[in-house]
Amino acid sequence: MTSPQPAVPYRLEARSLLSKVPEVTIFFWVIKVLCTTVGETFADFINGRLGDNLNTTTAVMSTLLVVALVFQFRARRYVPGIYWGTVVLVSVVGTLITDNLVEHFNWSLTRSTIVFGAAMLTAFGIWYASERTLSIHSIFTYKREAFYWLAILFTFALGTAAGDLIAEKYSIGYFRSMLLFAGLIAIVAVAHLRFRLNAIVAFWIAYVLTRPLGASIGDLLSQPRQLAEGADPAGFQPGLGLGTTVTSLIFLTAILAVIVYMTNQQRQDPNPAMTAMD
Repeated sequence: MTSPQPAVPYRLEARSLLSKVPEVTIFFWVIKVLCTTVGETFADFINGRLGDNLNTTTAVMSTLLVVALVFQFRARRYVPGIYWGTVVLVSVVGTLITDNLVEHFNWSLTRSTIVFGAAMLTAFGIWYASERTLSIHSIFTYKREAFYWLAILFTFALGTAAGDLIAEKYSIGYFRSMLLFAGLIAIVAVAHLRFRLNAIVAFWIAYVLTRPLGASIGDLLSQPRQLAEGADPAGFQPGLGLGTTVTSLIFLTAILAVIVYMTNQQRQDPNPAMTAMD
């Protein structure tokens, strides 16, 4: 006769059932970087297919994002396909917003970085003042979920501006920029694991840094190897020349593969233990 399984506390069981976001595991960070890379390259790819008109592209992708958010808000719990599809669209829209401000409204990358940084911190401040927590595993109400997605949109817009500012304006280049942001994420991880940096603070710092990391990877792979005729040599940072189509296809395929894996894992273990983030 097998021994009875210990009862799952009602509150923990309810949290597992109602949580609208994934556990923070290695797969979370892998797919997050994949999504940020796609955000950079797919935005350029779609813009080219829609006549190189950032206003039109932003309107189309923003509409798709609204549709995805409707499905995300209507979901009763975390659904990998819906959640990560929404993250991809937030990444694309965040990239397009920044590009629009720079190209059509003559915002400098420095100004964009400062404004979106302030907007992100304001969103976090209002969220914390209202809910007394910024833990992603406390997303059990529509209000908290709205704060969550607004903050994420600002992190993507900020990451786009900061990544372009460092890689292009300061001429660090995409490869060195990638190493820089990867190194900063490693420092945050060590600070959390070794020196007890608060888990929620560490999470959000790393979350912001993965955006310019993914953007640097995307630009490194997609941008041309050689200087185009008539281009400004001072602002040019060569890439590997795969192009936005191939790069986007590679990373979208990788995202789909990880989503399929995570969906299968969720079916096998529908009530995983929550990550301690509170």
